[in-house]
Amino acid sequence: MNSITTEQACGNDSGALRRKRHLPLEVYDLLMLVLVDILLLGFNPSSDTPFGILPSIYHLLLSAVCIYICRRLVGVYKQIWRYGSPAAYIKLVISDFLAGILYYCSEILLPIPKITFIRVFSIVAFNLLLALSVRLAYKYLYEGANKGDRRVKPFLRLLQLVSGLDFTEGKVSTASGAAISSKIRIAIVGAGQVGVMLADELFKNPRAAYTPCCFIDIDHSKIGREIFGLPVLAGSGNITDKLAELSVQEIVFAMPRIEPERIKELYEFYKQTGCKVKIYDYPTMQTAESGKRHMREFDIEELLFRKSIHIDDEKTSAYYRDKVILITGGGGSIGSELCRQIAAMQPKRLVILDVYENGAYDIQQELRFRYGGEICVSVEIVSVCDHDGTEKVFKEYRPDIVLHAAAHKHVPLMEHNCCEAVKNNVFGTLNVVELSEKYGVQRFIMISTDKAVNPTNVMGATKRVCEMIVQSHSRSGGSTAFSATRFGNVLGSAASVVPLFKKQIMNGGPVTITDKRIIRYFMTIPEASQLVLQSGSMAKNGELFVLDMGKSIRILELAETMIRLCGFEPYRDIDIIETGLRPGEKLYEELLIRTEELDKTENSMIFIERDTPLGAAELEHKLNILRTALESADDNAVKAALMKVVPTYHMPETVNSTAVADNTLEKLTV
Repeated sequence: MNSITTEQACGNDSGALRRKRHLPLEVYDLLMLVLVDILLLGFNPSSDTPFGILPSIYHLLLSAVCIYICRRLVGVYKQIWRYGSPAAYIKLVISDFLAGILYYCSEILLPIPKITFIRVFSIVAFNLLLALSVRLAYKYLYEGANKGDRRVKPFLRLLQLVSGLDFTEGKVSTASGAAISSKIRIAIVGAGQVGVMLADELFKNPRAAYTPCCFIDIDHSKIGREIFGLPVLAGSGNITDKLAELSVQEIVFAMPRIEPERIKELYEFYKQTGCKVKIYDYPTMQTAESGKRHMREFDIEELLFRKSIHIDDEKTSAYYRDKVILITGGGGSIGSELCRQIAAMQPKRLVILDVYENGAYDIQQELRFRYGGEICVSVEIVSVCDHDGTEKVFKEYRPDIVLHAAAHKHVPLMEHNCCEAVKNNVFGTLNVVELSEKYGVQRFIMISTDKAVNPTNVMGATKRVCEMIVQSHSRSGGSTAFSATRFGNVLGSAASVVPLFKKQIMNGGPVTITDKRIIRYFMTIPEASQLVLQSGSMAKNGELFVLDMGKSIRILELAETMIRLCGFEPYRDIDIIETGLRPGEKLYEELLIRTEELDKTENSMIFIERDTPLGAAELEHKLNILRTALESADDNAVKAALMKVVPTYHMPETVNSTAVADNTLEKLTV
């Protein structure tokens, strides 16, 4: 006895279901064709001789067969017409055009009464017009049902009765409006391509949690008109009252090309309406090529950044393409972003080296999910302080480029762990530099910090020694080109003040700052990473690259802004309190860019500092001072040794008192 599999049974059921869904539309099309044939053949308005019933039936059958065959061949009945695109309607037009040709040729060849070409054309054209009309009406009424438009209710019932088409599929409730009323009502700021795409996407998805109510724009050619039946409102005047009339609950920004300063301005404006404000865009940690737009909350960082720098993507990408690239500290904030951007440049292999497995594992999984097997990603868990372990990695992978991001960077922690700071930052860097030379690395790029400029803390002083090591080895005469890139604080990094402020605000405060006078320079993680990659690609040997960080920001103003952006009022809803300067902390970071003292590069935002590298003997002398201090395992001795090795290293109290006396803080924030 024969049996059938579950898959076969499901396939048969699925095919039967598809035919069942096609049938009402096919029947409707046939009825429309009958009506057209009766009008154009039965009444026969262009001839004195009536066209008989039998010849009319012949032509009805012939035209029906030709039209049905062509529509089936082109795939007209496979289309879900409530989601009909222009391409679907063009398919219908093409199929009926072919049917007209087939009908006319068959009519000539077959032994049936003849009609003129104009009559054939009229039958096909009028039938096509009716077919298009019912499909467009179906789509319009379906979208009206999704929008909760009660005016379409009688027409829905009529069209369902006439055509048999189901408008309730997808859980769209047109009778009670329950599904519509439960949706979140939104206003879309931006009536351009992206905003229209968002509205269209929401209307076509009956399970969407949002329903658009209106568009908001400043383009006078759009204001007062309608898109998808929704009004386009002016983004000014009594917009709050209009949003209240429409019962808008959330406002969504759909503006892909707008300056960050403008976004912040609009955010603050629409936040006053009492509506929740969101953005329809890519996640902040990825680019357009690595994902799709979706509706999401604003990240605080997006509302704080200045205008990002722009790099020559193709030139930079070409440099890193098809190379083996090793990133130390690849699981950290900067290191993981470097991994993302390098992965998009199609390297031959990406090697992630980190002593902390969690961060390295996370970025490895992210890249595997995004790229699959398109790129080779290797993870090595080893400390840069471990010379033998690090050498094993160099020996196995033979990297072409090394991006050195591994470092201890928490200022207060390093003040109490001086020995560890020097071991990891200074001698870890020395290990990677020497191995890069030994294994013929083409280019070594170190990530530095503005805290290395006239440092007042152990972390900054160790990074300054790292710069000395890199620049000194650039004179060794080997094949490796060395460079370092120096930038300021990074928004969103593990050591940034922004995540701390976020947590404090979400917990109801208070927000703590060490001193209300403190000023800092900020940039985003992608911006910092782009700078590193571009400066690395343009480096020749021995350069110390620095970035134009723009205007400095008072930490007090940053805290106040973040509180407001979260919907609270500073000092009323959430308080801000001072806790006192931490060990090694100074009131300001050095202004990195003094254009008269720096050399320009092809990027107007990147400069090269004029700094004379140390000779090999002088560098070795300084390193020996630190080695001797480390042998004592005494943090105070190590700090004193750093003072000797870095002549610009001063106590923070001295620098801070001088800054107050000289009005340095006021000058830097002008």
